[in-house]
Amino acid sequence: MCAESTAVEDRSSFVNPRPSPRSPWRVAKVLPLPDYRLKVTFLDGLEGVVDMSLLIQSPNAGVFAALADPAAFAIVRIEMGAPTWPGELDIAPDAIHDAILQSDERCCRLGAK
Repeated sequence: MCAESTAVEDRSSFVNPRPSPRSPWRVAKVLPLPDYRLKVTFLDGLEGVVDMSLLIQSPNAGVFAALADPAAFAIVRIEMGAPTWPGELDIAPDAIHDAILQSDERCCRLGAK
C-alpha cells in the first residue's frame, strides 16, 4: 500500500525580511560631522543638521557622555530608522525631524535650554 502524499503549503514566502520602517520621520541617511553634529536625511526627503554638542558635553550628559570621544561619535549608524551608536545609544528620529522642521536654518540643537 502506498502512502498518500499530502500537499504542504510553502510558508517560506510568508517570512518577512527584517522590518523596514516607512514612517516619513525615519532617518534614511546619517553622516557624522565635526563638533558632534550629524547630517540627517529622512525618508520624506527632509535634510538637516543635528547639533549634539551641548548634550554630549553637558555635566548631565548621562549615557551620551560615551560619545565625547570624536571617534566614538563617528561610529553612528542607522537602526530601525534612528541614528544609533554602540551601547544601544540612539536619538529619537521623530523628535529631531520635528526640531529640524521648526528651524529656519534646518539645524537643531539637542540639549539646549
